[in-house]
Amino acid sequence: MIELEEVGYQINGKWLVRDINLIIKNGMLWGFVGPNGAGKSTLLRLISGELIPTTGEIRFFGKPISSFEPKELARLRAYLQQKRDINFPFTALEIVLFGRYPYLNGTKETGCDIAIAHKALRQVEADVFAERLYPTLSGGEASRVDVARILAQAPGLFLLDEPTNHLDPKHQVQIFNLCKSICDQGKTVITAIHDLNLASMYADQLLILKNGVSVACGPPKSVLTQNMLTETYGVSFNILPHPDGYPCVMPNLNIL
Repeated sequence: MIELEEVGYQINGKWLVRDINLIIKNGMLWGFVGPNGAGKSTLLRLISGELIPTTGEIRFFGKPISSFEPKELARLRAYLQQKRDINFPFTALEIVLFGRYPYLNGTKETGCDIAIAHKALRQVEADVFAERLYPTLSGGEASRVDVARILAQAPGLFLLDEPTNHLDPKHQVQIFNLCKSICDQGKTVITAIHDLNLASMYADQLLILKNGVSVACGPPKSVLTQNMLTETYGVSFNILPHPDGYPCVMPNLNIL
C-alpha cells in the first residue's frame, strides 16, 4: 500500500504539486491525468523517491519512503521516465538487464537474470531486438524495450510516465493489457497518461490534476464527466457510452 499525506513539492517559489492525499492499494491500476504542466510527472517522481516532498510524507507499507535504502527501494518499485534517451551502443538485451541491477550485489548477471530479461522482451514482443543496438531502434521499438527493462526489475510497484509514447494502437493495448495482468498478480501500476480513452478503458482509479492540485479522484465513470473535463482542459467534450461499458471521451473543436 502507498500512502500520500498532504504531499507538496515546491521549486523556485512555485508549487508543482500541492496538498495531495492518496491511499493506493495493492492490485490496482491508477491513472494520473491532466493537462501539460499539471504535475503528473512530478507526482510520479515523488512517489518513486527521486524527489523529496517539500511538505507531507509518502509511505510504503506504513514506512516513510525516505527510510528505505536505494537498493531496497529499487526492488520495491520501478520507474519508467517519460524521457528515455540512451545514446551509448548498448544492445536491447543489455538495456533490459539494467533492470536486474538491484539483485546483483556487484556480481555479473547469472543465467537466471538473462532468462528473466529475455522473458521480459518476449512479453512486449521485443525479443527480436535483443541483439540490436538500442540507439538504432525506432521510438516505438525503444519504448517496448524500456518497458521490458522495468518488467525485468520485478518490483511490486510500477510507476510509468507516458508508457505508450511512440506506440501504435496494437502495442498501446498490449502494454495496458500487460499492466492489467500485473495488477491481477496483486501488484500495483501507477501511470501518467494523456490519452483519456486508454485511461478510461484500463484504470481502476483516476486522479485528475490541474495546476498541481487534485481536482477529482475516483473511478473513470465518476470523474470523466463533461463539466470536469471542460473545466480541467479548457475545451468542451462529448462523453459517449462505449459498448464495453466505459466512457468514451471525445473533445470538441471549440477551445474555450
